[in-house]
Amino acid sequence: MEALCERGARTAVACHDRSGVYHATTAHQIGSSMRIQFDAAILANHVREVADFPNDGVTFKDITPLLGNPAAFSSAVDAVVVSFGRGSIDKVVGIEARGFIFAAPVAYHFGAGFVPLRKQGKLPHDTLSETYDLEYGSETLEVHADAFGEGDKVLIVDDVLATGGTAAAACNLVERTGAHVAGLAFVIELSFLEGASRIADYDYFSLLTY
Repeated sequence: MEALCERGARTAVACHDRSGVYHATTAHQIGSSMRIQFDAAILANHVREVADFPNDGVTFKDITPLLGNPAAFSSAVDAVVVSFGRGSIDKVVGIEARGFIFAAPVAYHFGAGFVPLRKQGKLPHDTLSETYDLEYGSETLEVHADAFGEGDKVLIVDDVLATGGTAAAACNLVERTGAHVAGLAFVIELSFLEGASRIADYDYFSLLTY
C-alpha cells in the first residue's frame, strides 16, 4: 500500500490495512508544491496497540516494534527528511524523550545540528523554560539559551501529537531565542485530541493519524 501526500493546503491521504484500521498521512504547508511518497502500511503495521496503558481505558500506541524494524524506522526518518527538504533546516529539535530517537537521525540526514528540549532541571548550562498546562497539573520544558543562532530555521520532531501542549510550548521556546520554526514533524497524530489546533499557524507533518 502506498500513500501520496501533496504539500499545499492541509491534506490527508487515507490508508487501510487488512484489518480495516484507518491511517492517514497529513501535512500542513504554506506555499510549497513538494510531493512526498512513502509506504504508510510499513509504519502502521509496526505500531502496536496496548490496552489500559499507562492508565485504565487508555489504548497506548507502542512504537517500539517500528523502531526495531530497520525498514520501518528508516522509512519514518526518510519521510520526514524528504517532506521538508535537505538544505532547508539549520537545527532539528527533539522533545524528550522519544522525540530524540527520530530527531537525531533526521538532523544527520539534513546536515543540521541536533538540539534537545528537556524536562526542567536536566540541562547543565543557562536555559530558557516554558511551562504549559496538562490535564492534571503542568509541565516545563527547557532549552539551552545558546542552542540557536538568530534566524536559524528549526524543525521540531516528536513521536506523538496529542493535545498539542508540548508542541506549542516547544514552538514558543524556539521563537524566544530568535530562531524561526520552519515546521514540526510527528510519527503519530491522535486527531481526536485536536492537538493540531494548537499549532495551526505552523507547517506540520504527521506520518500516521488515528
